[in-house]
Amino acid sequence: MKADREGLTDYPVHIKLDTGMHRLGFMEDEIDYLTDRLRKTTSVKVASVFSHLAAADDAEYDNETLEQVKLFEKMSLMIGNRIESGFLRHLLNSAGVTRFPEYSYDMVRLGIGLYGVAPELLTGISQVVRFRTKVSQVKKIIPGKGISYGFTDRSKKSRTIAIVPVGYADGLNRKLSSGRGNLFINGRLASIVGHICMDMCMIDVTGMDVKTGDEIEIFGNNIPLSEVARQCETIPYEILTGIPPRVKRVYIVD
Repeated sequence: MKADREGLTDYPVHIKLDTGMHRLGFMEDEIDYLTDRLRKTTSVKVASVFSHLAAADDAEYDNETLEQVKLFEKMSLMIGNRIESGFLRHLLNSAGVTRFPEYSYDMVRLGIGLYGVAPELLTGISQVVRFRTKVSQVKKIIPGKGISYGFTDRSKKSRTIAIVPVGYADGLNRKLSSGRGNLFINGRLASIVGHICMDMCMIDVTGMDVKTGDEIEIFGNNIPLSEVARQCETIPYEILTGIPPRVKRVYIVD
C-alpha cells in the first residue's frame, strides 16, 4: 500500500484482507502496521474493506468458510476502531450470496452468477450467456478419408461435415476435439470431428438437413456452460475468460 500521494486528498482505497485463502491481502498480524500508516496520512480515505471466500460453494469446507467469516469480522472491526472512519464491508462471492446470505454486510460481489452460471449447490438461476456462430461450409467426405490435422478422424462410412468458423483462438478448447465435444445445430447435437483448429472446427452432420448459414450453438440454452467445462476438465470461469475480444459480444436487454 502506498500511503501518500502528492496533491491528493481523501483518495479512496480498498483494503483486501487475507482471511485464509492466502492470495493477495493483509494478514492479521499486519493490521497494526496498516492502521498506523492510515492514521498518519490525510491523502487517502478507506472506501471499503473486503476479503474473498475460498470454498463457499463446497459444503465440505463450511467450517473453514465460517472461520474466514469470523476472521474477516475481527480484522475489519479492528481497522474500523483504529482509524475511526466509516467504510463499506463486503465478503460474499456468487456462491456465498446464496449459501451464506447472513454475511452480506454492506454489499456483495455477484461475479459469474451474473451470467446465470454457478456451482451445482446454487439454485434459482438460469444461464443467460450464449456463444453462437453460423455454418461456413458443408461437404461430403468419402469413406476412409481423414479430417483435420493429422488425419486423425477416419470412418469406413461416407459422412457429411459442416465447417464451423470457431476454433481454439476463439476459446473453443482443443480438448473437445475428436468426438469429445458437441455443438448444437437444427435441434440436435453434432459431434466435433478431428482436431479443433485455430480458427475453425468440423462437426459431423450426417443425416441432417444442414446448409451454409445455419446457426450453431457452442454453448447456451441447449449446451450448458457447466457441461462444456466438465468435458474440458476445468471450471466455467476458465471457459468464459478464455473467449478473446475478437469474438463479438452482443448485449440484449429484456
